[in-house]
Amino acid sequence: MKYLLIFLVVLVIFIISVTLGAHNDQVITFNYLLAQGQFSISTLLASLFGVGFLLGWAICGLFWLRVRVSLANAQRKVKRMQAQIEQGSTTVTTTSSSAARE
Repeated sequence: MKYLLIFLVVLVIFIISVTLGAHNDQVITFNYLLAQGQFSISTLLASLFGVGFLLGWAICGLFWLRVRVSLANAQRKVKRMQAQIEQGSTTVTTTSSSAARE
């Protein structure tokens, strides 16, 4: 359900940007860092929306990857500690059994 809502929001934003771009066919001069170019507003709007969308997904993907790696490390530590606890309880049980026989 959550993914459906996200998809619908992105779809609505895309439809609005296409609608605005279709009604604005003026050519403007766009100054970017290295040069400048003349683009129609619709082309500029669509390309900047796409770049922003991809950049947002890349940043979110990096954060997600960082969290997944951290989770994997934590799970590995938990398994290692559980093995140490089980090994320690086995040693304690064996030692207490030996002491009880004497």
